[in-house]
Amino acid sequence: MKNRREFMQTGFKALCLCAGGGFLATLALKADEGYFLRPPGGEDEKHFLSLCIRCGLCVKACPYDTLKLASVFDSPKNGTPFFDARKTPCYLCEDIPCIRECPTNALDHQYLEREKGVLELKMGIAILDSASCVAHWGVQCDACYRACPLIDKALKLELKRNERTAKHAFLLPVVDHEVCVGCGLCEHACITEKPAIRVLPRTYVLGKAGTNYIKGWDKQDEQRLKDADTSKKNEQNKARDYLNSKDLL
Repeated sequence: MKNRREFMQTGFKALCLCAGGGFLATLALKADEGYFLRPPGGEDEKHFLSLCIRCGLCVKACPYDTLKLASVFDSPKNGTPFFDARKTPCYLCEDIPCIRECPTNALDHQYLEREKGVLELKMGIAILDSASCVAHWGVQCDACYRACPLIDKALKLELKRNERTAKHAFLLPVVDHEVCVGCGLCEHACITEKPAIRVLPRTYVLGKAGTNYIKGWDKQDEQRLKDADTSKKNEQNKARDYLNSKDLL
C-alpha cells in the first residue's frame, strides 16, 4: 500500500512537471517574434550574449526606465536587457550610466573612453516608410526631425517640389545611416498610428559589399591593392567555352 502511494505521488509530480514545461513552452512559442533593440554598447549580439549575466544593473541605472529585462513573452533571450523605441526610446545620457554599470563589458566600455561616445553609438538605424509618412502626402510634419538629438546630421529635411499641386513643397525626412545612432526618439515622436519611421537593428538593414570592391577615392581602402597579385590573367574564352559546352546544349 505504501509503495503504491509513493508511486502515485511520484507519478503526480512527474505529470505536474510535464504540464508546467508544456505551459512554458507554449508561452515561449507565443512570444513576440519581432525585432528588438539592445542597450547602448550592446550592438554586437554575439559578443553581448557571450558576456551578459542577466544581472539587470543596466536596467536599474537607466534614469528614463527605457530598458527592461526580457521575459518568456519577449523576443530577446530571457533575462537579457532590451528596449522598445516606440514606448520609451534611449535618451542618450552623456555619461551613459547603463554602460558604466555593466560589470562584464557586455555593454562595450570603449564608449566611455571617447569624448563623444554617446554620439557614436550604433544601436540601430532609422528606416522611413514613405507610403505611410504624412510628409510624403504633402502634410507639413517634422515631428521626427525635431525629435532627433542629431538634428540636421542624422536626420535632415529634403525640400522637393509637389508636382500634384505645383504650389507647395514637400519637406521630406531623410536619414543619414552613417550618423544615426538608433536611439528611437524619432520613432517615439512619429504621429502616425503605427510609426512611419522605425529603428531596426543594423544587422537587419545593412548589406555587405565584400572585399571585391575598392573605393578608389578612399586612400585607406585603396591600400588593399598594394599587395594584390596582378599577375593572374583571366581566360578570355572561358565564358564562351562554358556557354558552348555540351552540358548546356
